[in-house]
Amino acid sequence: MRSAFLSPFRFYLVFAAITCVFCSLAGRLVYLQVVKGDALRDSAQNARQNFSVLLARRGDIVDAKGNLFATTRSLVEVGVDPQAVQDEDLHKVSRLAELLQVSEVEILEAFSNKTRPGNEFSGEVRPIRWTKIADDVEEDLYRQLMSLEIKGVYGNFKHSRLYPGNKLASHVIGFVNKEGIPSMGVEKTVDYYLRGQAGWREWERDGRRRELLQYRTREVPSKDGLNVELSIDRMIQDMVERELSSVVEEFNPISASIIVTEPSTGYVLAMANAPDFDPNKFNDFEMGNLRNRTMTDVYEPGSVFKIVAAGGAMNENLVTGDSIIDCSSSITMRGSRKYRLPRDDHSLGKISVEEVVVHSSNRGAAHLGIMLGASRFYEYCKSFGFGVRTGIGFRGERRGTLHHPKRWDGLTITRMPMGHAVSVTPMQMHSAMAVVASNGILMKPQVVKRVYDSEGKTVVEFKPRSIRRVLRTEVAQDLTGMLAKVVSEGTAKRAKVKGYLVAGKTGTTKKIIEGQYSNRHHIASFVGFLPANDPRIVISVIVDEPKMKPGRIGYGGSVAGPAFQRVAKEVIGYLGGRPNQTDEELATMQKERLRAL
Repeated sequence: MRSAFLSPFRFYLVFAAITCVFCSLAGRLVYLQVVKGDALRDSAQNARQNFSVLLARRGDIVDAKGNLFATTRSLVEVGVDPQAVQDEDLHKVSRLAELLQVSEVEILEAFSNKTRPGNEFSGEVRPIRWTKIADDVEEDLYRQLMSLEIKGVYGNFKHSRLYPGNKLASHVIGFVNKEGIPSMGVEKTVDYYLRGQAGWREWERDGRRRELLQYRTREVPSKDGLNVELSIDRMIQDMVERELSSVVEEFNPISASIIVTEPSTGYVLAMANAPDFDPNKFNDFEMGNLRNRTMTDVYEPGSVFKIVAAGGAMNENLVTGDSIIDCSSSITMRGSRKYRLPRDDHSLGKISVEEVVVHSSNRGAAHLGIMLGASRFYEYCKSFGFGVRTGIGFRGERRGTLHHPKRWDGLTITRMPMGHAVSVTPMQMHSAMAVVASNGILMKPQVVKRVYDSEGKTVVEFKPRSIRRVLRTEVAQDLTGMLAKVVSEGTAKRAKVKGYLVAGKTGTTKKIIEGQYSNRHHIASFVGFLPANDPRIVISVIVDEPKMKPGRIGYGGSVAGPAFQRVAKEVIGYLGGRPNQTDEELATMQKERLRAL
């Protein structure tokens, strides 16, 4: 039998081919194991191991009686891994779209788009492992989605902030944005206590992306945030915001603010501004709506500021309530210096200090400022809390403007006592009036009462804090009697509350437009407290540019006074201060008390 013949050419060709194949395999192995070994090892490790952050639940914010202002709920971000989608599940897309309220086209596009092109640094096409389909899905709805058993569709749990009251107390509460960052209000002020401490977990998963519990290596549990109780009373806040809506409807102002506090503690019971916003949908509102105007807006306070000159002069024993001030002349001499006095709306002649306050005499206030002198008057302005932040803690609070006497011109000493040449925030003016209501003591305004844990145990308590004594007790009480007459006999008769003695002061300020005081643009205000013989609440109403009928001016007494009256009546009734005396009886008692002093 003849042996098979194998040509040398064929032999070497086959040998060379086999050698090339084995060399290629060996080269590929060297490339994978040596050249790319570290990168591929890290890639495999990353595919197998997973590191996840365990987010802490943000604490709740409640009012003084435990009503919820802000809370945290668990939501799910639903998406799909397109690589895991199977054709037999495509018929379930219509039901998925129905549950999520998303179009089928959008879902099918997410299912079918499996790769993304490379960028300018890497031309490599990469597989898509996650595409978001819907955000903020409730847990109950998510369970229904999972019952469809669509492979590749799953969700990531997250925390979302919810404000059940919507616009209620929005400027006090503030909000947390979509990135979980608090931006204003209490959310920002006490974020340290609310945010808690995030944890983390390191674990491994199998080829189907399922967790392998036996390979969970490290886990640090999260620590939920603490809860915060405010001094704000939800009922009083609602009363205030309803009144603000009425003011806006009647006068259509640029803005309006109302503050309610307890004079003895400094606790804020309500604080509201118009315009406002809904913290659940803060992106839908203009930036101006988000501003807490009680802290950020400054204005010339006008006649309300006269309590500083009157209180300071009486506290220095320069005058008493019965001292006579000559308001008939437009010029006065102090030593060798001549002072030009401001005008009064009506000729008042020689009147007592009490009448200066009751009839809101600009010239009388100027005389009191001159008596005090620039240095002493400036120190009383600072002592009442002007020119510095109140310390309430809200971000963006302004100092206002109070220039040192070195920067005053020749008119400042006669204009500042009537509330010109100085700018204040509504909260500063409110706190100054609260000095009179609290027997001469300046209290620090506070919104947060305490921080407590999930069991209700107090962790941090913010007790009432007095800053300084501004006026002697007897001076504050004398000034209270004068302010009570402002309401009963003077410029604030429309602020009366039947059955209660109300003390307060109106302010009507001309705004500076193009460098000059305007006769058509005003800020109307009224700041007062009740009952005057035992103050329980201080209320401020500030209305910026109320729109009046032609020929009429938006005075504080006619614009802010009635709003004060309506709020005061509701709040004092809610707090249990039932009227048990007539206005005449209360006025008589007040006169007798003042005589005894």
